[in-house]
Amino acid sequence: MVKSKKTLFVLTLTAIIIIAVPAVWFFNIIFETEKPVINTDTLPVFISQKQKIQIGIIDMKLGIRELQVSYSQKDREVTLLKKEFPYKDFLNKNGVREYSQVIELDPMEHRLAQGNLTFKIEARDYSKRNGGDGNISIIKHSMTVDTIPPAVRAISRQHYIAQGGSGIITYKTSPDTVESGVYVNDKFFKGFPAGAGYEEDTCVAYYALPFNAGDDPEIYLWAKDRAANTTQAAFYYHIKKKSFKDDGITVTDRLLKRILPNFDYCRFDPALSDVEKFVKINNELRKKNKDYLLELSKETKPEKLWEGAFKRMKGAQMAGFADHRSYFYNDEKIDDQSHMGVDLASFANSPIEAANDGVVIFAQKHGIYGLTVVIDHGQGLASLYGHLSSFSVAQGSVVKKGDVIAYSGRTGLANGDHLHFSILVHGIFVNPQEWWDAHWIENNITRKLDLIKKEE
Repeated sequence: MVKSKKTLFVLTLTAIIIIAVPAVWFFNIIFETEKPVINTDTLPVFISQKQKIQIGIIDMKLGIRELQVSYSQKDREVTLLKKEFPYKDFLNKNGVREYSQVIELDPMEHRLAQGNLTFKIEARDYSKRNGGDGNISIIKHSMTVDTIPPAVRAISRQHYIAQGGSGIITYKTSPDTVESGVYVNDKFFKGFPAGAGYEEDTCVAYYALPFNAGDDPEIYLWAKDRAANTTQAAFYYHIKKKSFKDDGITVTDRLLKRILPNFDYCRFDPALSDVEKFVKINNELRKKNKDYLLELSKETKPEKLWEGAFKRMKGAQMAGFADHRSYFYNDEKIDDQSHMGVDLASFANSPIEAANDGVVIFAQKHGIYGLTVVIDHGQGLASLYGHLSSFSVAQGSVVKKGDVIAYSGRTGLANGDHLHFSILVHGIFVNPQEWWDAHWIENNITRKLDLIKKEE
């Protein structure tokens, strides 16, 4: 009798387990607690134009039930997307578990008001939790609708600029502006707040007209606000045409044997002749050096550091700015380049003085220029000293006009001891003659800055 009761108990317990385990398993599945995962692009802080937003939903348990995307402004709520996904087969075996959709939010089409907007993504799954509504994932993101472009207007009026030369413009922008400056064709010249001693909200931008910018370049003021709205404004300018000298340079075997050891660090194909190596240096390395200087120009200080005319080294001018050089070897033309500076020579190892106040941003070997020093004069203006034999400054050194910073030499692509001197505006080479001329600076720079000086 006792054995019979034990058997009955075991059978009953076994039956309960057989029934309960699947029931618990089934219960855990249909009441699962894992919320759908919502993936999106980085959501914007500002909306100024049509914005595409990629949305992805993942629910690997019971699958996606519903996706809803909407936005609200004040008392207005608008649904951009509402999609329901069907339940397919036992435990939604063939239901949707991954889904992606691109949502377009267009200020014009949706007639969005300026100001705050709340963007909302809501996804539900097929769990029986929450009274059968399922697990819910919600993302809310606050954005600012701003479709009004910033304002920009010139203060200075007469702008005369020569081919290969420089200019400055003073101007005002609206308070929401985060970036502004001047475009010359596709080249951008960043502007800066005028700074201490000048009227509030005034800016200055140095710009260059490259010697090869064409006969009718497009020059205009440009500004961008925090929402990436942009605007542009015309200003009066007059371009002075200028011609540049043609020059021929004979490349000899003697010259090659003297110059090429300066470039031992270049890994040339052993099969190249000395002439082919020279052409690669004169062409490809020159371009890399130019590109590097363009990048280096971004390290400029936001304030004006220089004062008055730039100091010129005493000595004979050996080559001018933008001279067009044709290179010949055994009477055969092998290359063409333009000389982006002025070559000055007096005697070997001449002391080289800083042309104006500034901060040294480069002091080392630099390709075709050999040992080189670059001084930042603030707001995008810089001077370069090349072919040096040695220098007495380092990156970060603060220098004054007339300080001895180096000694002339014949490093790099130099055929004899001399100084290669360049002026750069935001990394673009310009004619140094202008910056040596006190009258040019007074007429083209100082007078424009005087217009925005604070009254004492």
